[in-house]
Amino acid sequence: MSILEAERLSIGFGGVRAIDEVSLAVEPGGVFSIIGPNGAGKTTLFNLFSGLYRPASGRVRFGGEDVTGLSPDRLARRGLSRTFQNLQIFFRMTVLENVMVGRHRHEKTATLSDLLHLPSVGRQNRRTREAARAALARVGLESEAERPADALPYGALKRLEIARALASEPKVLLLDEPAAGCNPVETRELDAVIRSIVKEGITVVLVEHDMRLVMNISDRIHVLANGRTLAEGSAADVRSNPAVVEAYLGSHGSQEAARAFA
Repeated sequence: MSILEAERLSIGFGGVRAIDEVSLAVEPGGVFSIIGPNGAGKTTLFNLFSGLYRPASGRVRFGGEDVTGLSPDRLARRGLSRTFQNLQIFFRMTVLENVMVGRHRHEKTATLSDLLHLPSVGRQNRRTREAARAALARVGLESEAERPADALPYGALKRLEIARALASEPKVLLLDEPAAGCNPVETRELDAVIRSIVKEGITVVLVEHDMRLVMNISDRIHVLANGRTLAEGSAADVRSNPAVVEAYLGSHGSQEAARAFA
């Protein structure tokens, strides 16, 4: 059974259809990538999946259940987490504190208990810190836990966002352009992190412009153009599809995609 599905999803803004009857099905335990030119609707589709937008028509299913229009916090409790194109880091907090924020759905809060500093509050805080450290270890940042977040290089900040998303213990992780702005070394580090996440049994849905990363890591690729599905298949299928080459990859993108297999 598919773990995440879109059924004829559509949404428009100002009379323009950003997503136009898109259907797809993500199988559990792999990397499903969504690619397309700028303005194709990739992030809009993520916003529909994660509850930031409600579709004008169509359905979203998660784990076989209709979750269309559920709020992001309710989807997070069901096991759907995401990162964003632009960094959403608390720069005045430590690296560890940033990840602890991602544990909020696993915490029980009570005003009186917090005010009185009851032992249960201390135990919960210790569990949260331990889980946050474990999440940092999964992305190679455990040694940076006590540093202020604004002291990290850009690529490490990208991994920090992934660690915070992992702290919620998701079943599906939506990664929105994690390699954007990263140099080749940082991109290789992200590649390794994503592979390790999938090995743990977490399904990754990836939006990304770096074709080498996409072609190397994806089990299946869905191509959007002008808000509509253009193609779907394996990396080899997509990079050799004439419609995809014409609409998106072009000669440069095709060369990048080909080098991914070299």
